[in-house]
Parts: sequence; C-alpha cells; structure tokens
Amino acid sequence: QVQLVESGGGLVQAGGFLRLTCTVSGHTFGAYAMGWFRQAPGKEREFVAAIGWSGGTTIHSNSVKGRFTISRDNAKNTVYLQMNSLKPEDTAVYYCALDPGFALGKRVNDYDYWGQGTQVTVSS
Repeated sequence: QVQLVESGGGLVQAGGFLRLTCTVSGHTFGAYAMGWFRQAPGKEREFVAAIGWSGGTTIHSNSVKGRFTISRDNAKNTVYLQMNSLKPEDTAVYYCALDPGFALGKRVNDYDYWGQGTQVTVSS
C-alpha cells in the first residue's frame, strides 16, 4: 500500500521560510515523478511544483517560481519543497502526490497517490 506523508507545515510570518517534506513508503515502482499541490479555503487544488525521477527536471508554477524549490532524495524516498519569501497568499494546505509515470504533470488527475496534506499559514 503506497503511503505519502507530508510534514513541515506551520505558521510563519510573511517573508519567512519553511521546508516541507514528503516521505513515500510501500511502493513497488522502479521510478516515479512527484508533485506538490496546494489548496486554499474555497479554492480548487492548484499545482505548485513537480520533479522527475532523477531530480534533474523540475517545473514550478509561475506564482512560486524564484521563491520555492522542489528537490528529492531517492535514497530516502523523500521529496522536499523549500519555500522562501513566503506571502500571505501562499496560505493553504499543501499536498504531495506521486505519479508512477514519467511525465511532469500539472493536473490533479495526472497523479495517482496523495498525502493527507500539511497546513501552511503565512501571517502578514
């Protein structure tokens, strides 16, 4: 049974930083892409970033480009989201997701497995 567990969320002031961690267990895939999404109250879940298996290919949404960085450590089955220069509009529940394929999708339906989410709150 594939499990994704996020951690690292919390309350931070605008301009601050957080690092989210997502640990994957129970999978039998040889390789997989990973993504981060977020969902604010009353809004749809939106794409934040994605990374390929080797870590050499990444994509970030325009709203976080230059502030957030996705990375991974395959030896630890872990993906990270370093979030710098946080803004109040970054407040949301952040989810990691796994795609057993190799495409770096930006849609919710591109991913087959999801974590339970971690709350990030940025105060002004």
